[in-house]
This record gives sequence, structure tokens and C-alpha cells, in this order.
Amino acid sequence: MKLSFALLLPVALLAQHAQTDEAAALFVKLCSACHGDSGKGGRGSDLTTGQWLHGNSDEDLRRVINKGIPGTQMPGFPTSEADTNLLIAHLRKISGGIQKEVAGDPELGRAAFFDEAQCSNCHMYGGRGGLRAPDLTRIAKSTTIANLRSSITDPDADISIGYNSIEATTKSGKLIRGVARHEDTFNIQILDNAEHLYSFRKSDLSNLKHIATSQMPKQNLPAQTVDNILAFLTRYDAAKIELPAWRPPSDFNVTFDRLKNSAAEPQNWLTHWGDFAGTHSSPLKSITPQNAANLRPQWNYQFGAGLNETTPLVVDGIMFVTGPQNNATALDARSGNPIWQYKRPLPKIASHCTVMTNRGFAILGDRLYMATLDAHLVALNAKTGNVIFDVEVDDYQKGFSITHAPLAIDGKIIVGITAGECALTGYVDAYDAATGKRLWRTQTVAQPGDPNRATWAGDSAKYGGAPTWMTGTYDPATDTIYWATGNPGPDYNGAHRAGDNLYSDSVLALDPHTGKMKWYFQFTPHDTHDWDATQTLVLIDGVVRGKPRKLLVTAQRNAFYYVLDRTTGEFLNGQAFAKQNWAKGLDDKGRPIVLPNTDPTSAGVYTCPDALGSTNWGAPSYDNATKLFYVSVKETCATYTSVDKSPVPGEGFTGGADKIDPKIGEPGFIRALDATTGKFRWDFPIKTGAPSTGNLATAGGVLFASSADGNLIALDSKTGKYLWHYQTGAKIITSPMAYAVDGKQYIAIAAQSMLITFALP
Repeated sequence: MKLSFALLLPVALLAQHAQTDEAAALFVKLCSACHGDSGKGGRGSDLTTGQWLHGNSDEDLRRVINKGIPGTQMPGFPTSEADTNLLIAHLRKISGGIQKEVAGDPELGRAAFFDEAQCSNCHMYGGRGGLRAPDLTRIAKSTTIANLRSSITDPDADISIGYNSIEATTKSGKLIRGVARHEDTFNIQILDNAEHLYSFRKSDLSNLKHIATSQMPKQNLPAQTVDNILAFLTRYDAAKIELPAWRPPSDFNVTFDRLKNSAAEPQNWLTHWGDFAGTHSSPLKSITPQNAANLRPQWNYQFGAGLNETTPLVVDGIMFVTGPQNNATALDARSGNPIWQYKRPLPKIASHCTVMTNRGFAILGDRLYMATLDAHLVALNAKTGNVIFDVEVDDYQKGFSITHAPLAIDGKIIVGITAGECALTGYVDAYDAATGKRLWRTQTVAQPGDPNRATWAGDSAKYGGAPTWMTGTYDPATDTIYWATGNPGPDYNGAHRAGDNLYSDSVLALDPHTGKMKWYFQFTPHDTHDWDATQTLVLIDGVVRGKPRKLLVTAQRNAFYYVLDRTTGEFLNGQAFAKQNWAKGLDDKGRPIVLPNTDPTSAGVYTCPDALGSTNWGAPSYDNATKLFYVSVKETCATYTSVDKSPVPGEGFTGGADKIDPKIGEPGFIRALDATTGKFRWDFPIKTGAPSTGNLATAGGVLFASSADGNLIALDSKTGKYLWHYQTGAKIITSPMAYAVDGKQYIAIAAQSMLITFALP
């Protein structure tokens, strides 16, 4: 009998061949329509180079295969784990397999990169180096060693996208040489050889020349030096790179003085709330009640999937926005052209402990600061998006996250933590803006040794909540940070945490140098309705009881408006601004006079407002001309129930729920209040109230308000008279802002996954 050759092969080798054939067949079935049977590309990119821009690790590849790439034609293929592993193995095979370590010395390569070969003149690694060429910190995850070697020895063979050499001549005769960061049919952004960033309409240029050679010089480096540099780029820990002294460039430097005096730059929007005081108002005045009806859409930017709650920053014609999945973009604020994009690969977040969003940046010097869903603080270069540092605030796997925009003050970045519904406790941190080193931490639940620890029964303070959901405000005159805290935990069951539960549902006045608490004021002692007190803390000056005062005013989720002396924390005025049935009012110290039988029970108790509150994270605004405080209001009621549950840190710990009364529905209003008393001035009704929608006061006498049903609305600031509206076609859960470029005023707002801008013709 004659044996076939196949029977003589080892069984394992036969299995390997079969698996290889199966992987190739699966690749052809799922991927070849765009990437070709061989993976060499077509409509899609060439996958054989190993230059995978969205990550090179198995985890990165698995994410891209299963979920796709938002904002591109790459769809997700939710294949089985076995099939996904086959596709990853096939990608490894066609791109040369898993990379082997190059035979070089990483430490010698570090010296060569920053000194001998002068790579850092143009390239950055670990937050140190130049801006004119790609950041190489994570380059080993997106290309192969062979491609890296080729880029060093023959730079003209592989010019990175977004770094095409260019020469532009303005109509005044100025010649600009550099790299084109982004270009479309009508606009171009150029980073010149001195690292100055320009944005041009092409019609404003007399000449534009694209150069087909790289700016990277050809160097005859010894082979060993090349190996050392490759070893450095592929094996050196970027966290070990020592950052140089921070010296922001003269052409882009948002100083602390500029932040303090933001009203002097009406064209810019430099902080999350528009100014340190949280007024969310704009000095721009070209849009008026007389011409607001002529507003028209100007440009849109698509973030990709997700609900967007960002408020953009604008600095000298450049807009900086974050997306819901901790991606970020710099845009030409005049045209919407993207200049750079930052994409953060997120691990699997404990989403039951947070909301999957990001509310924006802080800026200081030439750096942007973003807090992330995996509880990191990231500093980016504002011109390029290069990562300067990335520090862990806390371990996201415990259930912590951060969703708000940081606050930048003099040399410090302030962030809070989201930890409210998962048997964790909150805090406020300060970090060195130059290095990312943590400077102080202030806990928001009274600690052992603090007399206010007694406001928590038993050991309930260990799981007390008091998260810090939203961005605080700052008063340069008194040098004080004001930060608000959320509800105690569990949300709806206070049976095991008898007492006021300090410092939940409070405003904390903090020393920015030490984090020491100067004073506190609690809005809802022993909260059992999830009425986080994290609404905007607005700082104004006014006359109360015949005396000029420095004030802190705020409309709270519990339906009461408060006026405090911000130097002492003294309660001055307060009253209900929305429908409520849980308190008779506020006493002369500002403490609510709670009505009996309003705490949730297992059978349910009917209470107004519902758990999302009469207002929430949507920005209120204050108009210094009208002396009015504008707030989005939702007047709902709900049946609150409570249950007993033992706390497990990192797991849901709400202790009940609320169910909105469908008979009342969710009526809403844009409401104007006297800022120093809280007294009602006017209402504009909206179909569906949403405490997440905000508004914007402008010096032109127009109030811009948003509604959950997708409308951006313009009202007369004095009277509330309707002027104009625009249906964006998507849900709005954020607040409008204003800026100007070349003297033209724009209004911008995020609507679900889109940012849209408006201006007069």
C-alpha cells in the first residue's frame, strides 16, 4: 500500500497548515473587499507594512476588528474570539510576524536620539523634543522595525501623513516653509520650521508649493548607532524621559494672567465656563436682538459615535474639543478643518460607575489638559496633540473615572474624581502643570480625626460617595478654589448613614496652594434623593442687605437657589426656583426645613423634583448688564424607592431608584432669576425639560439656550422674547459657547456626535 505524503507529516504541522489556510480564507471573506486578498490595500490601507495607526498590540487589533474605527469606513466585525485570534495571526504573518528585538543598546540609543543624531530637533519622545515631525513615543506599536530602519536611512521613501513639506507665499510676500498639518480644497494649516502654526484660506496665498521630499535630513549614521536608536524607540520606557524645563513659546502661551483677564479677549473662550468665575457669558456683542434671526449654520465637525457633552476652548482662531471616548481634536475655528487628532485607546471601563463622556479641556501655556475615563490626567501640546505627560489619578479598575474638564490656575491643574454610585469616596486633586506630579489631595468625605466624621453613622463614611463630577471655579482676588461635591452613598437609602454626611452635597472653599478647606456650605444634609450639589458655582459681585458683597450664587439640583458670601461661606439669600415638595423652605442659615415623610421607602414616596433634579450639569449663565441669572429648569416629580444593600467598592451602590411621574411628564423652561435674590423674572417654556442643557449670555443682549429635543434657541436677555431657533437634528446635552475669528462672532454647540457653529451672513 502506498502512503500519501500528507500522512508522513507530523500531526501538529498539519494542524498548523490547516489553521493558516483557515485564517487566510477568513481574511479574504471579511477583509479583502477593502484591503485586497493579499492585504496590500485597495479602498482600505495596506496591512502588510505593519503600520497600523490605531495600535499594534493584540488588544488594539482585537478592538479594531471587533468594533471598527469610528469616523472611517472601517466597520466592526464582532467575530468569535477564535476567529478574531485567527485574523490577528494572519495580520502578523503578512506583516512579517511579531517583531524581534533589535540588537542595540536602548540607553545609547537615547543619547543618540537626543544628542548625536539630533532626532529630537524635530521628533518628540516621552514628551521631550520637537514638533515638526511625528511623535515617536508609541511608534513601535504602529510600524515594524524594518520600516523604522528604512525611515532613518531613506527618509524620502516614507513621508508621514500630516507632515508633507510645503512652501507658502502670502499675498504680502511672506514665505513660509514647513509641513502641512492638514489641507483641504479651500484651507491649509502649516507648522513652519520655527514651530509656528498658521492657518490660511488658500485664496489668501499667492503661491503654494508641495515638496515631494522629507524635511528629515539623510544621515550616514553607523549601523550600530541606527540599531541603538531602534532599540531606544522600541524598548525604552518613555516614563523615564526627564522633561526639560517648560518654556511655552511666545507665539502660543495662554498665561495665568490671560486666564484671569479673559474678558479682555472676547474673541477667545479660555476656560470651561468661559471665565474663572463660571459666568458662562461672552463679551461679544455683534449678534443682537435685531439681527439674531439672520443666524446661519457655518460648519460642522463629526466626533463619531457617542453622546457629546464637550464645551470647546478657542485660542486665537484654534478650537480644541474632546470627544466622548477621550479622543480630542484641534480645529481651525473659522473653517472646522482638523489640524490634529488625539486618540486614546481606552481599556474596558466600569461603566456602571460613571457616564461615558468627556466635557472638555483646560489650557495653560502651550498645553492642553484632559482628564480621562480611565482616571488619568493627560497633557498635550496644543500645536500638535503630542503627549507631554500621562499620569494616573486613580485605578480605574476600582470604579473611578473622570468626566469633567480640569481647572488650570497658576502652575496647577485641578481635577476631581467620579466615584459616586459605587461605594467609593471622592476627592479633589492638584497637579503640577509642568511635570504632572501630584501636589495635594483633599478628601470630600470627613476623615478620621475630623470632628465632622461624626456626621456619618458607624462605618458608613468608608463608602460615603461625595464625588466631584464637575469643574470648579476660582477667585483670584481671594485666591480660593470653589469645588462642589455630589450625593452621599447609597443614594436613596440613608438608614445606615444617620447624620448630615459631610462633606457631601456641599461647596468646598479650598486653598489652591495646600488644598486646605477654608470653609464649606452643605446644600442638602443627609441627601436621600441623589441631588448631587455639583452644579456650577458662579462668582459675582453684588449688593445684599445694602452691603456690597463678593458672592457665590448657584441653582441646585434640589430646586433651591442660594446666595452665599464667598469669602466666609455665610448664607445670605435663598429660595425655591422650581417645583418642589420636600422642604418648607430654607432657614436663616440656609438649611432646608425638611418636611416629614419625604425619605424614600420600600413602598415608594412621591417627591419633587426627580433624581436628575431641577437643573444639573448644563451651564447656567450670568449677565452683568441685566444682573440676571439664567438657568435651564425641569419640573418633574418621581416615586422614590429604597432597598438595603451591602456596600462592595466598585459595584453599584444606589440603594434604590426613582420613577418619573408620567402624568406630569418633563415640562421645561429657560428661567431668568434675579441674581442676588433668586426671585423669578421671566420664563421661556420648552417642550421637554432637560437639566443637562445649558445657556449662554452675550453682551449683545441675546441669550442662547439649548433644549434636549435638539433646538438651539436665541432669546432676548432682558425679556425672554423669542428671537430665533435652529433644529440641529440631534439630542443636545451640553451648553453653547461663543468666540470670534477675524472679527466675526460664532456660536458653537455639540449636538450628540456633531459640533455645529453659527454666525451672521
